[in-house]
Amino acid sequence: MAAVFSNLSSVWIPSQFGNSRRFFFKCCARPRLFDKRIFAVKVRASSTAVVEAKPPTEPIVVENEVSSSKSILACPICYESLTLIGNRVLSVESAAGSTLQCNTCKKSFYGNQTHYDMTVSSGAKDYGAPMPPSTEIFRFPLISFLYERGWRQSFSIWGGFPGPEKEFELMRDFLKPALDGNIVDASCGSGLFSRLFAQSGLFSLVIALDYSENMLRQCYEFIKQEETFPKENLTLVRADISRLPFVSSSVDAVHAGAALHCWPSPSTAVAEISRVLRPGGVFVATTYILDGPFAFVPFLRRQRQNIAAISGSHIFLSERELQDLCTTCGLVGFTSIRNGPFVMISASKPI
Repeated sequence: MAAVFSNLSSVWIPSQFGNSRRFFFKCCARPRLFDKRIFAVKVRASSTAVVEAKPPTEPIVVENEVSSSKSILACPICYESLTLIGNRVLSVESAAGSTLQCNTCKKSFYGNQTHYDMTVSSGAKDYGAPMPPSTEIFRFPLISFLYERGWRQSFSIWGGFPGPEKEFELMRDFLKPALDGNIVDASCGSGLFSRLFAQSGLFSLVIALDYSENMLRQCYEFIKQEETFPKENLTLVRADISRLPFVSSSVDAVHAGAALHCWPSPSTAVAEISRVLRPGGVFVATTYILDGPFAFVPFLRRQRQNIAAISGSHIFLSERELQDLCTTCGLVGFTSIRNGPFVMISASKPI
């Protein structure tokens, strides 16, 4: 999920820079389909089996439980793995009526018609954690509705973003270590890339994660419109990017499309991503950089701090800054691709 709503009122971003490096987008062959690995969490079935013994005694309740080392969902409070009550697998269609329960801190997280709510404040009746404007704006139904109906497309005009399909082809080389594994689409918005990941057949599990309930609902609506959509390997999760609900070292890849600049604390978010990535796991993200002519704008570095304090969004001024961010958070092998303001970065967790 992303956009720079608050930044656009303060800076004008041209579609290209004269000194930008250029590259050509090559069409790739249709993605190869891989055998999918089974993903499961510990499950306690909602139905119970009654065993009769002779002589008659009180009925014995048998708990039906399935465990797997590939379980990745965790409590965002204590980071311990969860027990899934109500369904044996996580998918788009299994969220309604399901409960994820932490056996350590005893907190329960509930699924609704569209997604699992796995924020720390999930279930609170009176308390609500306020978020910066750069996050809250995407919780409005109108913004969620417009995101794939003009909002995201405008990034190609002012920011040099090549478009979802070409961005997907560009990141495939970065994501090779995660093929046939799981991928988290962080700040997924209305699920533009989450759906591409699921339909590609390249991943055994795709988790579409966003803080906005309405973005996740919009994603669900798009999925319902496609009769042949592979719903069995996609799960929608509401969560805070600074408190990811995943077991440490359990995620094969994290993607964040046009999102870094909208996170209240990019360093906290990338540190969390580093925590959940397995050794060798990959982080791929896109954002924009104001360099070139903007290097001569007086007080831009100081003004961006004021913008961040007010809106919660961030302006990056160089690739070195993004590389330093990744390195500081424990990621290595930083690489990037540029097209005007647009930048795609990749880094991985050390093996």
